[in-house]
Amino acid sequence: MHDLVEKELLLLKREYEKPQMSQAQVEELRAKMEEAKMADKKDKIKRIRTRAALTAAAFVGSFLILPNTSPVIAHAMEQIPVLGKLIEVVTFRDYEYESDRNHADIQVPEIKVEPGLPEDQTLENLERTTDEINREIKKITDSLIEEFETYLEKEEGYQDILVKSEILTATADYFTLKLLCYQGAGSGYQWNYYYTIDLNTGERLQLKDVFMEGADYITPISEAIKEQMKAQMDADENVYYWLDDEIEEWNFKSVTDETSFYINENGNVVMGFNEGDVAPMYMGAVEFEIPGDVLNDIRK
Repeated sequence: MHDLVEKELLLLKREYEKPQMSQAQVEELRAKMEEAKMADKKDKIKRIRTRAALTAAAFVGSFLILPNTSPVIAHAMEQIPVLGKLIEVVTFRDYEYESDRNHADIQVPEIKVEPGLPEDQTLENLERTTDEINREIKKITDSLIEEFETYLEKEEGYQDILVKSEILTATADYFTLKLLCYQGAGSGYQWNYYYTIDLNTGERLQLKDVFMEGADYITPISEAIKEQMKAQMDADENVYYWLDDEIEEWNFKSVTDETSFYINENGNVVMGFNEGDVAPMYMGAVEFEIPGDVLNDIRK
């Protein structure tokens, strides 16, 4: 699903960046988004069935659509994966709107702590951390919905908003939920939020927490990213990053402790950048996996 959604968003964004769109082009974009949505749903069903077969776990979902509302607002408590009986992710709200000129598909996830866990400091931290993340996600999605509905009142132009979530990591040590956002209104823009929890402490993971105290992790991560940027540009003339651009302030120099990241299933650090952060807008949001041998000597 990850690659499919990213690819469809990139296609959609590139279409939006054209100066003007005919009605036929608009309809084509609508079809692409609907195709991506259906493929996303089919892929999700396939993955759920596979997981169920492997783990003998059943996924229970319910979906309630409030009738006679425009836009349609759906509240769902659809269970997605169970992670070691610690936490689960549910779709708390599914906001949908469809018209000739405007489209919204905003799925609001919620992280829930499994009931009945032993009372200890980790559980207390986990409940506090998930509550904080859920509030952040709700604030983000509420703002997007409000902005979308305000735009509707103007009755002009075209607007598309897409919000999806994806579990990037679910190991014994880490859990990462990615919130993927896309907004198109004359031009398209994609941005992501990463929420990583250290399941050993229940705390939200920060980049410095991954490394030994006093270690310089910024330099090797930054240099590894630059090497990958150069390699990608050498391999594909359509790929471009701001490394040696004439406008010096655009050039990527270094990550910071505030740069988005997560730990993937292989245990490697992955750094994430939103559209326009390190490359032209057409490149979309990009990620760089840092090889383990670059950081192993300074990892905790």
